[in-house]
Amino acid sequence: MNDFIKNHTLIFGTLFLTGAGFLSRILGFFYRIFLSRAIGAEGLGIYQMIFPVYGICFSLCAGSIQTAISRFTAAEQGRAKKTLFTGFVISFSISLLLAAVIWNQAEFIAVHILMEARCAPLLPALALAIPFSSLHACICGYYYGREKVHVPAIAQLVEQCIRIFSVFLVADIWQQQGKEVTALVAALGLLAGEAGSALFSLTMFFVSGGRSSGRLSEGFLSTARPLMALAMPLMANRLVMNVLQSAEAILIPNQLEQFGLTNSQAVSIYGILTGMAMPFIMFPSAIVNSLAVVLLPTVARQQAANNDSGIMKNISMSFRYSLYMGILCIGIFTMFGDALGMAVFQNRDAGTFITILAWLCPFLYLATTMGSILNGLGKTTVTFLHNLASLLVRLLFVFFGIPHFGIHACLWGMLVSEIMLALLHLNSLKKLISFSPNVWNVIVKPAFCLMIALGIFHLLPETLPLPSGIPVFVGTAVQIGFVCVCYGLMLFLFHQEKYPASPSVNIRQ
Repeated sequence: MNDFIKNHTLIFGTLFLTGAGFLSRILGFFYRIFLSRAIGAEGLGIYQMIFPVYGICFSLCAGSIQTAISRFTAAEQGRAKKTLFTGFVISFSISLLLAAVIWNQAEFIAVHILMEARCAPLLPALALAIPFSSLHACICGYYYGREKVHVPAIAQLVEQCIRIFSVFLVADIWQQQGKEVTALVAALGLLAGEAGSALFSLTMFFVSGGRSSGRLSEGFLSTARPLMALAMPLMANRLVMNVLQSAEAILIPNQLEQFGLTNSQAVSIYGILTGMAMPFIMFPSAIVNSLAVVLLPTVARQQAANNDSGIMKNISMSFRYSLYMGILCIGIFTMFGDALGMAVFQNRDAGTFITILAWLCPFLYLATTMGSILNGLGKTTVTFLHNLASLLVRLLFVFFGIPHFGIHACLWGMLVSEIMLALLHLNSLKKLISFSPNVWNVIVKPAFCLMIALGIFHLLPETLPLPSGIPVFVGTAVQIGFVCVCYGLMLFLFHQEKYPASPSVNIRQ
């Protein structure tokens, strides 16, 4: 059994991360429901506006270094701890500098960069969270590279549980003291969650034999040079992406005001889009994100071993299942989007956004997995250029479209940019690897199975009879589950033991 698991680390790693991801997101939904009712759509919008700052800091001090640690750990297991130590020293040093800047310049950042003074009280809590994020990211990168995904998965759950518990506790205390519950409570929860997950990851590292008898500081520069050579293009990629996303987050409320909304209405719409609708669209991506995380070190290890057929197999599998998931989500969100928005958040706009954003899913999921494979093959500059082009397109829709068409221009821009990003990634992979997607297997078959599943659902009396008195959300969830089961059974019925790409392999360096 252990040998079987070792030979299928991609599948089992994905399943483990997916399980943890789904549980974390389920907890997150209850958390967001509480937040939406405790601080309102406007407060949720203010809270969401600080995340571009967090994203920029994470891209500079943690995200790219985590990926580099993961790749080098997978390729050179004997130097794994030295790689982790080197990456952590660099990452943590940068994180402390960034935290100091945000702490001391919170008012300036809120007023002159985010253009929302109400973000200022939230930024000091965010600053304190950044060093913990750095520590957590580096240790997770080490475990991803060693294909031991249980520690990052459990750390994810620890973070979510501590965050939720902290917010509930602080909100309850404030209410008992007669204080208004504001977006600050969510920022404090973010800090508590990051601190908890960092301490958990560090404890697990030492408990599982993280101590080293040798001097990790020896050869620091020789380890740092290749590590940062890989990390720098990724850092540029993440930095540009987050700077453009920051510009988008700042521009959307301002451009909505140009469209004719008040500041309060504009921030509320932004909160509904990013804090209510997008989490639903991203919920199924727990599977795809888990696959992407496991793919990078797996592909890197296979490339180091010149295992071209293994790379081909992973590309084919990820291509197929990304589209399987994306096509299912189109059917689910277009049919149940309005009901989900009302049942969960009691907000009609949230349901409308979910329905429109459903068409993002196949391209979003495909771009995620294909981008991870390109990074695993060392083509980080390529993914950087692709993401740059995609985000510029989205920003153009925000800047020029919203004043004339409102928030719908932003939604159209998201769709166009994700389609372009997926096609760019696929084109680059086809230049590296000779493969030809089988249209029947990856598009026609799942679309046909979805239509059958929806047809079966509509044939039932009163669209799946349920006991009276159950909550609307539970009823909707049961109906969605029924459609998913039918879809899965149809796919299983038409399953063929072959991959949606031709067997010829020709990886070009």
